[in-house]
Amino acid sequence: MNEDVHREIEQFLYREARLLDERRFDDWLALLTDDVRYWMAGRSNRYPRHSKAIAILDAARYVEDDATRDDELAILDEDKQSLVGRVRRLDTGMAWAEDPPSRTRHLITNIELAPGPTPGEILVYSNFIAYRSRGETEQDFYVGARRDRLRRTDGEWQIAERKVTLDQNVLLAKNVSIFF
Repeated sequence: MNEDVHREIEQFLYREARLLDERRFDDWLALLTDDVRYWMAGRSNRYPRHSKAIAILDAARYVEDDATRDDELAILDEDKQSLVGRVRRLDTGMAWAEDPPSRTRHLITNIELAPGPTPGEILVYSNFIAYRSRGETEQDFYVGARRDRLRRTDGEWQIAERKVTLDQNVLLAKNVSIFF
């Protein structure tokens, strides 16, 4: 990827973070394709194959990678319709997890680009920290990695897929009500 494309993608991700932090959720939704998949999972604690702490009797079931696979339980697995529904719910006064609203700060770093699976798409790897404070004392940090598939639509980049992998395998937050 050339430097101009890299810079363009960085600016796209920084703008997205700003929109989320400013609670401009309708503008954020416009950055998503209609067929978007928005998926989040944590990591699992898995022992290395050579571990003496446990014995796995069926070697075929052994998995060393600690990342959650697509066939395992996800924290979030959403499409455009469910994301729009979450945003609309914020305006109802019935979203108790966001009343009062969270204050967030999204930090995006380590942005890498790779060719996408089809022409007009690009894969973007990044790391993030999302800080959330709410009410008087609630504070949460979410740390992890994202793999985005961006698609050029009508000359603009849009998120066609986001896979968020949290580094925490236990969430101490009372809920997951913010967007990543």
